[in-house]
Amino acid sequence: MGMTIPPTKPPGSGAPIPDAPAPDAPAPGTPTPGAPTPDTPPDPGRWLILAVASAVQFLAVLDMIAVNIAFPAIGADFRSATTAELSWVLNAYTIVLAALLIPAGRLADAIGGRRSFLTGMVLFGLASVACGAAPGLGALVAARVVQGVAAAVLVPTSLALALPAFPERERPTAVGVWTAVSAVAASSGPVAGGLLAASDWRWIFLINAPVVLAAWAAGLRLLPRTGPAGGERRRLDPLGTLLVLLATGALTTACVEAPDWGYGAPATLGFLAGGVATGGPAVAHMRRHPDPVVDPALFRTRAFTAATLGLFSYFLAYAASLLSSTLLFTGAWGWSTVGAGLAITPWPLAVLVVSIVSGRLVRVLGERRAATLGALCFAAGPVWWLLCAGGGSGHYAVVFMPGLVLTGIGAGLYQPVMFAAAGLLPARQLSVGSGVLMMSRQGGQALGVAALVAITGGAARPDPEALRWGWVFAAVTAGLAALAATALRGEADSGARGGGESRTRGGGDSGARGEADSGAGPAGVFERIPPQVRPRTPVPSGPIDVPVPPA
Repeated sequence: MGMTIPPTKPPGSGAPIPDAPAPDAPAPGTPTPGAPTPDTPPDPGRWLILAVASAVQFLAVLDMIAVNIAFPAIGADFRSATTAELSWVLNAYTIVLAALLIPAGRLADAIGGRRSFLTGMVLFGLASVACGAAPGLGALVAARVVQGVAAAVLVPTSLALALPAFPERERPTAVGVWTAVSAVAASSGPVAGGLLAASDWRWIFLINAPVVLAAWAAGLRLLPRTGPAGGERRRLDPLGTLLVLLATGALTTACVEAPDWGYGAPATLGFLAGGVATGGPAVAHMRRHPDPVVDPALFRTRAFTAATLGLFSYFLAYAASLLSSTLLFTGAWGWSTVGAGLAITPWPLAVLVVSIVSGRLVRVLGERRAATLGALCFAAGPVWWLLCAGGGSGHYAVVFMPGLVLTGIGAGLYQPVMFAAAGLLPARQLSVGSGVLMMSRQGGQALGVAALVAITGGAARPDPEALRWGWVFAAVTAGLAALAATALRGEADSGARGGGESRTRGGGDSGARGEADSGAGPAGVFERIPPQVRPRTPVPSGPIDVPVPPA
């Protein structure tokens, strides 16, 4: 169905736009299929859709953390395997997940997010059962590879499916809930992994099956039917996909394996060189291809580039902070793994609380202030440890826990704003845009762990002075994340202030031409999106009630 876009005055005239088009006349190329407009009520099932997406995200994160805790139990069952061989139970999943995030997101944009998501859930469930029933180490590693493939399909698609159901002003809250679920999974991973491994490590994988089955049945009923944006069929760009896969896979492998291989080992340097050498042709190919796996126009948008770089820097700090805390508890303080997991709990609890109310905070402060404040709060955590954590474990509540709370508050403010950057992308690039942001997360985590291992010399019980340098690294990289946040829109939401007006200009069928005025209004982090990638959905000008789900 076509649509008629009301005429507007030329840019710079200051004239307000006429009323938005009728909701029954959607424009082709809107940023997200079925996304609420100012004239349509929000999807009443949006929180259930978010619950399905969050459940799968929970499993993907929990599985990665819990298997690390069960590593000794797995090694006890496969006594003939070396530690290097056993490490592939962990690394195969991490490397495959990171390498496939962008290609899987691109595929979801081409064939439809719903189809990709449901297929990914089936694959993840079957791979989990195969892991739990693996008769040998080779079968277990192979099943972990398939699990990584499935997770790469699920992770970017889950966010891309959930965001369209929410009005723009609710999206920080929705991403906040999604972030909080990830934080709970990360924090409960050590405890859940320890308890399940005490019975049998295979339960870590087998327990996924009933959860996946329930989520698949709910997704089949709740998730909106989607296809290629605007009904258009897209080329899959196999050469670009292969180049991105090789580049990201090689770089991730180098980061993940460097602690075992050695940072100056030929294998490490070879994978690094291969990743860099493949990355150059990948960029050149994407600049020439008419419909590349990743559209370079996305990175000509300052806000999207800031979100990508900011999340990479943030997760460098996140991984270094989490691993250094665990090493302090289990090494210098001599606590058990389960005890260390419980000691870290104040961090995700703070994330949970702050993430749920982050939408309201962002409307009051604006994206720039909220994200910058979040990154600075996160940096304050390692700084607190530098100043106070020289004493014994008996002073945990005074010398260490406040730093965990600070990092949790920072994470709860920073992540929702940055991940919400995918929300205003055109529909044809929503999943791949999410994949780019997720790749920043995975790459930052892998490099952050590798950096901390290098700083501490790879010791299982590192010297406290080495951990202090790790906290310096975490504080500096969190500061870089704050610097990236300064590229976001600075004004608070006009609806929250009770004033201001959004103005857009749109028209034509050939591309997205909506343009947000630099003044007030909930234009979001993509306020200055260039014409190549700008969405055409009008920006709401009035306040929208934002229901906050219960914690």
